[in-house]
Amino acid sequence: MKFSKTPSLGKFFACWFLLFLLAGCQGMAPAPGAADAAQVDRLLTLIDQRLAVAPLVAKAKWNSGGAVNDPPREQLILDAVVAQAKGLDPVFARRFFQAQFDASKAMQLGLHAQWRRQGQGRFDDAPDLGRDVRPVLDRLTPELIAELEKIQPILAQPGMAAYIAMRSKVLVRGDLDGEPRRVALQGWLKN
Repeated sequence: MKFSKTPSLGKFFACWFLLFLLAGCQGMAPAPGAADAAQVDRLLTLIDQRLAVAPLVAKAKWNSGGAVNDPPREQLILDAVVAQAKGLDPVFARRFFQAQFDASKAMQLGLHAQWRRQGQGRFDDAPDLGRDVRPVLDRLTPELIAELEKIQPILAQPGMAAYIAMRSKVLVRGDLDGEPRRVALQGWLKN
């Protein structure tokens, strides 16, 4: 039995594959550190909690016949939120909270369309916006602001936007078809 002193073709291709794989890893953005990842996860969890309120708002507005879009009220709330966010760049805070408002409206509009198709009548268990829903949103807003203050400085890190997009698919869950999650993330990541 003779053995060749030249490397086999399989070893040659294996080496090239390994080099190709390593070169591909060079272009990958680094993963955030554990502390930064935990902050991102906390923010995404809060976004999920806020988005989970949208079906309650949708039910209340469905029963009352109220419009999903209420630009004057939205502007008042947005101005108040930005005023509360003293530790944040006001443009960044406005973009972030506008994205959250838009995500909630996307969810509400999607649910209203679904209910129209189904011939849904009034809900027996619809919450009261002032008594049941707004206190939840009022509790979440300062928590979101606090997390934003922590996360704003790290958003520019290489790979952070990709990490946020990836983790949002795990942590921002109850959003019908993925559209509200996408809306909740758009705009403010361009810090």
